[in-house]
Amino acid sequence: MDGQMIISVGREFGSGGHVIAEALAKRFGLPLYDSNLLEHIAQEKNIDHTELKKYDEKPKNRLLSRTVRGYSNSAQENIAYMQFDYLKKKAESGESFVVVGRCAETKLKGFPGLISFFILGDKEKKAERVMKVYGVSRDEALHMMEREDWERKTYHNYYCRGKWGDSRNYDFSINSSRLGIDGTVTMLEEYIRAATH
Repeated sequence: MDGQMIISVGREFGSGGHVIAEALAKRFGLPLYDSNLLEHIAQEKNIDHTELKKYDEKPKNRLLSRTVRGYSNSAQENIAYMQFDYLKKKAESGESFVVVGRCAETKLKGFPGLISFFILGDKEKKAERVMKVYGVSRDEALHMMEREDWERKTYHNYYCRGKWGDSRNYDFSINSSRLGIDGTVTMLEEYIRAATH
């Protein structure tokens, strides 16, 4: 492909979105940005990334945070903006990459090389996957799915006008339960190749 390619992957918890993003990064030979973004930012700012990870893609606590003259005391908000800025700089430099979450479908919207996906799944299939990956019971899996998706949705909808998971905000939304992980990766790869030629 000529020119820049930025693949943005939004995902429901348990849908395999992260694994799909990893596979797409491999197939196109691109770097993947996810929670490792914080390691890059921490290196740049010479701080410990383990401290930052606690607040990664977490909604701002409105009771404990305030903004004075444009400066927020919310760690969640400050880390979110650090990540948005980092991704924008990478995009402005012409780099091609895959990014998971981080409101990338909205924050990088002006870049012509952006292709955005949202990965969802059937509740039972997602629960099975969470049980297998995390070694938890079905009830725990359902609880994790509910909590993680609530956090992602609240985080996303705080920083973006478009709603998390609304198909109108993405180029392509797909239910990974129907084709499985490998089938979904192949379908998205074909879509990307068709869309970039």
